Amino acid sequence: MEQKPPKYAYITGFGEDSHQFRNDLNGCVIAGLDFPDAPALIADSDGDVVFHALCQAITSVTHVPILGGLAIELCRKKGVKDSSVFLEEAKKTLKDIKIVHCVISITALKPRLQPHEKQMRSNVAKILDLEIDQVGILFTTGNFLCHAGEGRGVTCRALISFMKSL
Repeated sequence: MEQKPPKYAYITGFGEDSHQFRNDLNGCVIAGLDFPDAPALIADSDGDVVFHALCQAITSVTHVPILGGLAIELCRKKGVKDSSVFLEEAKKTLKDIKIVHCVISITALKPRLQPHEKQMRSNVAKILDLEIDQVGILFTTGNFLCHAGEGRGVTCRALISFMKSL
C-alpha cells in the first residue's frame, strides 16, 4: 500500500534580541513579567527581549518585518510601548501556520530570572496560544563573556516550531 505524504510540514523560526540597561532602577519587563527593582532597558518600547525574539522568530518564517516595520510605527507614532502588542501583530501574519512549541534562552546576570521560570513560561504560553508544557525557557548568566554576562543588559534567543499546511 502506497503511503500518502503528510498534508503539513514542520518548520522552525529563529529570533534573537538584546538590550542594554539604562543607569537607573526604573524596572524592566522580560517575558511579560515586571522586574521593578532592575534597571530599565534602553529601547523605544518596554524592551521585552523575549517578546522581541519571538517576533523575530515569526518574522523569520513569514518574512513580514514586525520589529523593523510595524513596531516602529506603533511605538514612535502611536506611543505603544507594550511589546505584547507587537507579538500579537506578528501572530496575525502567520495565517494558516500554527505554533506548536517554542524554546527560549535568556542570557542575563541580572535580574535573577530562574525563580520566575513558571510565570514566564505561562506568560509566553498564553500569548502564543500554547499550553505551558509547550514552552521551554533556559537561563544562563553568560559567565562574563558578553554584555549580558557582564551585567550590562539582557539577550534572548528563541526557536519556534510551526506546523504549516501544504
